[in-house]
Amino acid sequence: MEKKYKRLLLKLSGEYLGGEKGEGFDYYVINSLIKQICNIHEQGYEVTIVLGGGNFFRGASNIPIKIDRVAADHIGMMATMMNGVFLKEALVSAGKKATVMSGLEAPGVAVSFKKEQAVSLISDDHILVFAGGTGNPFFSTDTAAVLRALEIEADVVIKGTKVDGVYDKDPVKESSAVKLNELTYDMILANDLKVMDASAIALCRDNSLPLCVLSIVNPNDLLDFLSGKQVGTLVSC
Repeated sequence: MEKKYKRLLLKLSGEYLGGEKGEGFDYYVINSLIKQICNIHEQGYEVTIVLGGGNFFRGASNIPIKIDRVAADHIGMMATMMNGVFLKEALVSAGKKATVMSGLEAPGVAVSFKKEQAVSLISDDHILVFAGGTGNPFFSTDTAAVLRALEIEADVVIKGTKVDGVYDKDPVKESSAVKLNELTYDMILANDLKVMDASAIALCRDNSLPLCVLSIVNPNDLLDFLSGKQVGTLVSC
């Protein structure tokens, strides 16, 4: 059976790697993630990943001293580098070929992102971890994820979260919240649904790139979605 989505980009927050506290590394959580990634890779999917850095640094607004926004964004990008190197090493330990590619120059730590090299590595069965954001301040890792997905011609962006999709209101605070199985990008923007930042959503919409929001906590949801089951929330034009 031909795969609907062959090449995917998985977007995860840094806080997810930190477990319940959202800080540092939670090795139980990371072990579960590695198993999921290895599982779908062994099913023949081409896997690329973008990680946030919030388990180490959450930006200038979260610290009690005044700091320049550009400097804060650079610190955040370096936090994603730490996550990327760690995840790469965990994948290598699991027997996978993995490479960190960065939008931020970091010789000796990561390979600078170049589309041709990225596509070549994917074809050589590498799992790619894109770190360092876009390499520029003022752009979120959500936007970096969509940008990289477009550059490598991914078939879908999958945002792994702690909830099983997008709801019409916060399901943690509102018991009446209703899960939305399908959405359009315009609906997200019009209703200010907190799926990704507006720049990332607009970039997906303008390039007709599908986005799925699903639970990365449930160890079966990722493969179930790729297998064609109704999982999470699918966003399209």
